[in-house]
Amino acid sequence: MQTVFPAFDAAYWQARYTTAGRDGWDARHATPPLRAYFDQLAVNQQPRILIPGAGRAYEAEYLHRLGFRHVVVADFAPEPLAALAARVPDFPKENLWQADFFALDPADKFDLIIEQTFFCALNPTLRPAYARQCAALLRPGGKLAGLLFDTDFPNAAEPPFGGSRAEYAAYFKPYFEFIHFETAYNSLPARAGRELFICLRKM
Repeated sequence: MQTVFPAFDAAYWQARYTTAGRDGWDARHATPPLRAYFDQLAVNQQPRILIPGAGRAYEAEYLHRLGFRHVVVADFAPEPLAALAARVPDFPKENLWQADFFALDPADKFDLIIEQTFFCALNPTLRPAYARQCAALLRPGGKLAGLLFDTDFPNAAEPPFGGSRAEYAAYFKPYFEFIHFETAYNSLPARAGRELFICLRKM
């Protein structure tokens, strides 16, 4: 029997953000694997960066404080965007997008897309479309980097949804060259051994 998932729409996510105890994915800061990756990016090149399904966007805050000025945050729900605006008043308001990732215009290109708990929040049937849309939004040679859960969450009826690196590789191989696709060595303790750090280059 095919599993039927509810609609994970803007109202669903707004409710999860505003209900106590329903935002367990929120680490309250940029996680160590992503901080380590961001620290080695070249600020002087000022790449255009997209963080889809960004939630409260601690990664965007971290990049902004490093001096990156072209970071775009996209999320379905208004609450997490408002949270970022409140924490970081000088974050460019024009770069806070309340938007559906799959409706973003592929003509509007980015150099880097950051993945952090967005992929696992999607209905799993959308995973092939996620890979396609990431590729469409990146310039040639652009990168998709971040973290995926390399573990299963049995019988999950709502996010987060897990999976395996073999499953994920099949989605990305048509569009990307694999630079790094291994277990993260510096995950948060609660996620240790269960996260895959990826860095993929658009072909």
